[in-house]
Amino acid sequence: MSRPLHRNKDCQTVAPRELRLRVYAADVIAMGPGKADLLEAIDRNGSISGAGRELAISYKRCWDLVETMNTSFREPLVATAAGGSRGGGTVLTDCGRKVLAQFRRMEQQARDAVADEMVRFRDLLR
Repeated sequence: MSRPLHRNKDCQTVAPRELRLRVYAADVIAMGPGKADLLEAIDRNGSISGAGRELAISYKRCWDLVETMNTSFREPLVATAAGGSRGGGTVLTDCGRKVLAQFRRMEQQARDAVADEMVRFRDLLR
């Protein structure tokens, strides 16, 4: 999941000016900022549908992202319980929490490592 483009004060569509880390497994993005955001939203909401509403993405798209993450790692990152009298729910597994924390640390380390260069790089962007 990528960050949406936004509009500047002149209503021109522009890409975010930030470093975005993505980790690939074969030819798929196993973890990126959008997937990390989704994991955090699942953790807050206790459901995939609630996470989708919070992030303004479809339930199907959320499920597709969760399936990609769950199959990209040695263990699933997200576990679900079917509905019923208790209503079901979705939780991050221990592995999911570890992956999320590690990815957020990696993002910060990458930003720190290139901070000076990003200042100069942004000056070259429109």
